[in-house]
Amino acid sequence: MSWTLSSSPSFRPSTQPGMEVQLQELRLQLEKQCLLNKELENEKLGLERRLQEKEKMLKDMQNRIDELDYHHGRTSHDGEPEVRKSRSGIIVTEPIPEDLDIAGSSVKTVSESNLIVKAIQKSDFLSRLDDEQVTMMVDCLVEREISQGEAIIVEGTEGDSMYIVAEGELRVTQAGRVLRTLTCGDVFGELAILYNCKRTASVRAVTKVKLWCIERQTYRTIMTNKSRRKREQVMGFLKIARTLKDLSDMQLSNIIDSMEEVKFQNNEVIVREGTEGDTFYIILKGEVQVTKNVNGQQKEIRRMGRGEHFGELALIRETCRTATCTAVGQVSCYSIDKEVFEETIPLEHLQLHDDSNVFEDIVIPEKKSQSTSLHLKDLVPVLYQEGRFQGEPVTLGLGGFGRVELVTTLQHGKYYALKRISKKHVVAKRQEDHVKFEKQILQDIHSDFIVRLYAGFKDTRYIYMLMEFCSGGELWTKLKEVGRFEESIAVFCTACVVEAFAYLHKRGILYRDLKPENLMLDSRGFVKLVDFGFAKELTRGEKTYSFCGTPEYMAPEIIQNQGHDFAADFWSLGVLVYELLVGSPPFSSSDPQRIYAKILDGVLKYPPYMSEAARSLISKLCRPRPGQRLGNTKNGIKDVRNHRWFGNINWHKLRVGQVDAPTVRLMRKGPCYINFDRFPYDKTQAEEETSGWDDNF
Repeated sequence: MSWTLSSSPSFRPSTQPGMEVQLQELRLQLEKQCLLNKELENEKLGLERRLQEKEKMLKDMQNRIDELDYHHGRTSHDGEPEVRKSRSGIIVTEPIPEDLDIAGSSVKTVSESNLIVKAIQKSDFLSRLDDEQVTMMVDCLVEREISQGEAIIVEGTEGDSMYIVAEGELRVTQAGRVLRTLTCGDVFGELAILYNCKRTASVRAVTKVKLWCIERQTYRTIMTNKSRRKREQVMGFLKIARTLKDLSDMQLSNIIDSMEEVKFQNNEVIVREGTEGDTFYIILKGEVQVTKNVNGQQKEIRRMGRGEHFGELALIRETCRTATCTAVGQVSCYSIDKEVFEETIPLEHLQLHDDSNVFEDIVIPEKKSQSTSLHLKDLVPVLYQEGRFQGEPVTLGLGGFGRVELVTTLQHGKYYALKRISKKHVVAKRQEDHVKFEKQILQDIHSDFIVRLYAGFKDTRYIYMLMEFCSGGELWTKLKEVGRFEESIAVFCTACVVEAFAYLHKRGILYRDLKPENLMLDSRGFVKLVDFGFAKELTRGEKTYSFCGTPEYMAPEIIQNQGHDFAADFWSLGVLVYELLVGSPPFSSSDPQRIYAKILDGVLKYPPYMSEAARSLISKLCRPRPGQRLGNTKNGIKDVRNHRWFGNINWHKLRVGQVDAPTVRLMRKGPCYINFDRFPYDKTQAEEETSGWDDNF
């Protein structure tokens, strides 16, 4: 034992310093590694920050390009804005299948879902979808594997799918020229999920590729169903609000159209006790804690969940909040403030009230239908009297479904516009019901602001509509010739459209295709609405979910598949006023996706020469929320007529045709077709179509 005790102290001094040195070295190595890790982390953060800065810079540059395009790209050498050079394309409505099975989508990992969400956020159009829509898209995307060299998209073909690259590399070419390379996280083909359009480029796999894809019908079905369910849900919530329960479905629908979705974070105070209340809320998602001040402390009264509402008395009385409402976790609400509510629903209507006169108009006696005993064989084409097409039949216009030709009769010598539509094309595009409905509408309409239909005919290749001939030509042609209209001309043209809309909306007809190309001048210079291919009958309070119209004139609710009604026509009226005064629509681009993105952003840029009254009217017609648009609030279209921009219009005299049209000075004198563009005669004939869909035409 004595040896052990005595030898231990002599052993320790020789080993302890060595261990301490080793520990010290390890400590130094660890510190160096930590410093290295920290440097690498800082480097990574720096790279991420620089990447974000570059992405922001690219976005700013794109916005700057768009601004330059607005301020410079569309102006002539003398600084005057140019009229757009080409006619707007149209998007034909497609039926949404009732029984589409959208089950069977691929199960995705968290990293796959994150990749898809990031890709969606990079897309100009898709980034405007809300969280619920993005989640539904992620769920419904299906996986597809592509072999090396395989073509996914072929230039010139019609597309029906959108793709997100999960793995691999693809090449985009146009007319044989390489445009770009697509890799993981890139999106392509987005327009195809909105409507049937021709692909503008080809996409081929350079390596083996994995894609996430979704078809148009699937996308439209899930978005439409989501919008319908949400609307029905909110309607049900409104019907149990004590203050609102006696309102009609139409009035409740108007309230929904005026409401906005707002989100609150955990512990965020939504309303505070004792403050003046001016907003009504319905809880869509999450939980709200209700507390009251008791002896200086907040005491919980209750908790509210989905479908419950608060603040309804703020809509009708000057009251202070009687409790504090605080978000528990993340909360989504639909809200409407007092000012907007009063624009939508007059306070006296908070009891059951006959509101049938809200949208009523001054009744003008309808003119009797001009019956005709004409037959197709009685009509003869009018021929060009001079120019390079001399001796050929006069074509007044071309459309996606056929031509409009100028005809007359040997007996009466009166001129008509004969619209000739390929039956085969109608069937191919599934537009049978729309064509029949167009004829039905025009047969029943007798307004001085809408073109007249005299008769309908058919043969094995075409259906024909014999229309009133408007010798002044298209308003679009006149706009193209002068660049932009003087304000007095724009006011008159728009007033004629207002009267046409008043007539249609009163009869439950939604128009949906307003643009200068669909406005004609008659011999006196009065403006008439033509082309009812997208018109639809709609009951007040009802919504329709078709995706159709002209991109530059589409209301945001159409683009977002939220359901639309007569408010969409008022949006397009605002766009028309802008185009007549400027020469180009407010939301325009060579890329349709940019058009939709701009519409959803809703930023209106006015040129300095536009009057304050015109700006006011346009901004009120182009409000993002349909229930807040001028013409769609409590006084209906009367609010449009009463706007100061129309201060010099005598509406009664306009309706009875007792005003001098300033548009007369735009019209040329000469042969009856002098005010129309000239088109070569097309001798080719459509294929025969004998399915019988037009038996009652």
